[in-house]
Amino acid sequence: MKRIMYLFVAATAFFITSCSDDDSTEQPPGVFDGESKTYQLQSSSEAGASGTATVVENEDGTATVNIKLSGTSSGSFPAHIHANSAAETGDILIDLNAVDGATGESTTIITARNDGSAITFEQLLELDAYINVHQSASDLGTLVAQGDIGINELTADSREYELGSAADAGISGTATIYKRVSGASLLEIDLEGTPEDGEHPAHIHLNSAAEGGDIAISLNAVAGASGKSWTHIEEDDAGTAITYEGLLELDGYINVHKSATELDVLVAQGDIGINVLTGESKEFALHSVLVPTISGTATIHKRLSGASLLELELEGTPADGEHPAHIHANTAAEGGDIAISLNAVAGANGKSWTHIEADDAGTAVSYEDLLEFDGYINVHKSVAELDLLVAQGDIGQNELTGNEVSYDLAAVSNAAIFGTATFSERVNKETLVTLELVGTTAGAIHPAHIHTGAVADAPGAVIVTLGNVIGDNGISVTNVTQANAGGALDYDALLAIDGYINVHLSAEDLDTLVAQGNVGANVN
Repeated sequence: MKRIMYLFVAATAFFITSCSDDDSTEQPPGVFDGESKTYQLQSSSEAGASGTATVVENEDGTATVNIKLSGTSSGSFPAHIHANSAAETGDILIDLNAVDGATGESTTIITARNDGSAITFEQLLELDAYINVHQSASDLGTLVAQGDIGINELTADSREYELGSAADAGISGTATIYKRVSGASLLEIDLEGTPEDGEHPAHIHLNSAAEGGDIAISLNAVAGASGKSWTHIEEDDAGTAITYEGLLELDGYINVHKSATELDVLVAQGDIGINVLTGESKEFALHSVLVPTISGTATIHKRLSGASLLELELEGTPADGEHPAHIHANTAAEGGDIAISLNAVAGANGKSWTHIEADDAGTAVSYEDLLEFDGYINVHKSVAELDLLVAQGDIGQNELTGNEVSYDLAAVSNAAIFGTATFSERVNKETLVTLELVGTTAGAIHPAHIHTGAVADAPGAVIVTLGNVIGDNGISVTNVTQANAGGALDYDALLAIDGYINVHLSAEDLDTLVAQGNVGANVN
């Protein structure tokens, strides 16, 4: 497959077909008023011309090619039918009469190719070819108009993909795949912001951009002056045939590189085929842990394949940092093993992207599975400091609905220690119980429980054991799903519970209380 720059512009205006009698059209000498086919000829430069090439069936079954251009004023412009598509280029198959610049017209009756082999109207419509109109006989290298014909004609089917910025935020654009009559494809890259003197190699790679992969199909380089490239695709680099439909179902992505000597620097990139995002997504909050200024979001995007792209986006990360990240089993309050490893968050931009179609054990995980996952995300300070978290958040069924009730926890043995207990509803109807106290002492650990009855009726038996309040920050978090005795206890049941909360001085001194308050049905 030839990889030569495709010169014609604006592939989106592709073709006009006519297969009917046209009594209003004057026919050139020797032409029968029968079947006809009209192809678009596009301008190949700012100073070029554009128009049509109409192939008309003659009485004897041969063809007449009528070229009609606008934008010419004088001179004579040689024209030819070439082999292959314009994106590939090829040798001259048939000489056409030159276009008269004054009228912009040319008429050629065709009975044979240049090699002498006969060709009919029907065969011309099935030719693997394109038309070039040149600047002059002495300047065939400069084109004024060009267009694919025969089996290279573009149909109405196309698919556009976004190419996002990479190394240069000012460069982005689209990749559009057009279907040819033959079933092959024309891939057009159209970027904005490319430097005038640049030439940017481009390829289709295997897998998604988040995964990375080997080159599957080499594309023609993007010209910096126009930001464009066109590539005819009918097979991959290994020689395996690939149709338009095959490209739309490819597990791949496009990379546009800075230069042939700087392939590791990308100017634009985008997923294609089954990796395209559907527009469905779900965002989860990632809260500060170690550093109050670092927080953000985790967004799960659905791909056409049913897999997911998980995007982490944090604010406040140091420019030189790299923060490992994982999805863990269970809620953050419970803790759990790593279920899915994520790509590390780059401190410079606070972002990471991970393609997810299976967990670390190899079990398939779809987009819908992730939205119902019993898990949470941890973002760590560094590979060497995995025990230090910079951000954390529950996902899937553990997400908080926004429904919550707070209760006062009054001071008991120490007037300086008091706070609140908040019951927050999860999507799965479980409850996150958060105790927040002020006045606690660093290093202290305070056991906490929900007891039966009211404070005035104390003491009551322990119903639910809560996580210890850590003196350093005065916080305790507990995921509550059931009572200690084993009975189910969902969010609604907790709001109606006949109970109160005790926070004790220490495990050795449970008789001394630092905070206490009624919850559920006992609140006035």
